[in-house]
Amino acid sequence: MALTGARVLRCWGAKWLGATAAATRRGRGYLLATHGTSCRLPEPTLPDISFKLDEKTAHTSLAIFKGETGVKYGMVGLEPTKVALNLERFKEWAVVLGNTAVTSGRHYWEVTVKKSQHFRIGVADVDVPRDCCIGVDDHSWVFTYAHRKWHAMLANERAPITGIGQPEKVGLLLEYEAQRLSLVDVSRTSVVYTLRTKFRGPVVPAFALWDGELLTHSGLDVPEGI
Repeated sequence: MALTGARVLRCWGAKWLGATAAATRRGRGYLLATHGTSCRLPEPTLPDISFKLDEKTAHTSLAIFKGETGVKYGMVGLEPTKVALNLERFKEWAVVLGNTAVTSGRHYWEVTVKKSQHFRIGVADVDVPRDCCIGVDDHSWVFTYAHRKWHAMLANERAPITGIGQPEKVGLLLEYEAQRLSLVDVSRTSVVYTLRTKFRGPVVPAFALWDGELLTHSGLDVPEGI
């Protein structure tokens, strides 16, 4: 279920994903590396999460653009968000959250990443601390790209991800009941890596970057075969 203001997006039904996996416990959750192919039970087509970037959460180094679907990094004070300082804004780190919370269902969105060389993408608790970056504690689950390498990151623990390179666009698959967040290779429509954890409440899309820009694409159906 995705909630934005009074809007309720309902997604029902048990979801099942089969894969050969190797899991390592990481604090509250697991880093789950998936190998081989995945499959799922047939299910009806349901509406998926649609979100904008919530400017009031954006650090002052970030500018929101393209109808609140893109975020661009700039020097602090050079091109800041126009929203006044508030308690929801990230104080120290270049982070912005999506404005739609998910409490159930299977959701998919994509991120154009070709114009950034250093970023993190994933999900976070709606009440994630605003004085920390995403990925450093047990309030967020992210995939990071830096120095031309991908990692899964949870509670400041990192696991390397191979086989994806530097794509123009990647997908994120959130399976709330299954407690999974997966990085998807859009060009092959395949899951590259899965983080497995225990969500304790509503989560929102989360983004951090230190150069360039990211562009989000939501309201998409989950691709067949993943």
